[in-house]
Amino acid sequence: MSENSLASAGRQGDEPRRKKLLLRLAGIVAAVGAVFGAYWFFYASHYVSTDNAYAAVEMAQVTPEIGGTIREVRVTDTQTVKQGDVLIVIDPTDAKLALAQAEAELGRAIRRVKGYVATDGGLTAQIAAREADEKRASAQLASAEADFERARIDLQRREVLSASGSVSGDELTRAQNAFASAQANLTSARAGAEQARANRTAAIGSKEANAALIVDTSVDTNPEVALARARRDQAAIDLERTIIRAPVSGVVAKRQAQLGQRVQAGTPLLAVVPSHEMHVDANFKEVQLENVRVGQPVTLNADIYGSSVTYHGVVEGFSGGSGAAFAAIPAQNATGNWIKVVQRLPVRIKLDPVELQANPLKVGLSMTVKIDTSERS
Repeated sequence: MSENSLASAGRQGDEPRRKKLLLRLAGIVAAVGAVFGAYWFFYASHYVSTDNAYAAVEMAQVTPEIGGTIREVRVTDTQTVKQGDVLIVIDPTDAKLALAQAEAELGRAIRRVKGYVATDGGLTAQIAAREADEKRASAQLASAEADFERARIDLQRREVLSASGSVSGDELTRAQNAFASAQANLTSARAGAEQARANRTAAIGSKEANAALIVDTSVDTNPEVALARARRDQAAIDLERTIIRAPVSGVVAKRQAQLGQRVQAGTPLLAVVPSHEMHVDANFKEVQLENVRVGQPVTLNADIYGSSVTYHGVVEGFSGGSGAAFAAIPAQNATGNWIKVVQRLPVRIKLDPVELQANPLKVGLSMTVKIDTSERS
């Protein structure tokens, strides 16, 4: 048999073998595709993950509520503190003096109001005295009017008799003098009566003015005393504020307070990081969030611990906007040439506090997050 015949026979023998190999390869590819499809359908499609995630916490900023000079700084960066621990002491000298002054002013206000009450009783007695004076003046006026009328009648009679010579000139003169004196006394009595009425009206006005200061109040509830007491209480609070305490338990960070530093109210002194309240901000692509819901379970790994430590948590909420929306210079998509960029939305993950206590995290550490989206409400 020739060589060509042998080659042809060999090719014919290899053809079935090649077909079998291709069929096997196709079967393997189909099987792998089926396995991958089943894996995707039954497992992978129910999870979304990202490594663009970082540990975060609401830090407590410590600022003074009053101004003053720092006398003591009792903590340093990285120090662990408990809620209520003394962090900084401001020189209390000015606050103590202000409190002493406010207490003295309160005492003076109490005495002043007690004086108003005593004056009210005195003015009541004064009104009674003025009413008595007014009655006496009225009686004197009535007497003066009677004397005047009698003197007028006597003068008229003397003048009539004088024309006939029955009354001497000296007697007529005495009658005229008596009339003039009675007239003067009447004018004086009328003035006295007017003055008595005016004095009584003035006394009533003084009593009403004094009563307005104490009406419907006691010494303790009087507005002047209440104002002085409020200022005393404010001074006492300012004295307490010279001792600055930790608002929460955590780790001291960003300490800027220095001994002898003069600070004003609101000056940042340090921060306390409550590491036991740590959460994770995971920045997912917007196309990953279709099936993500609040309350879904989450598994997390921190780069600092690697895969040996796994945290468990739940989706707590979604940010109100993407990172680009809150950027210092937001994108101007309505101007110029535009290229669509997939945005990321921060998703807040609440961590298990027991696991967090066993393996503490620090702010800003990188995390890997995987959300189980199979549970959809």
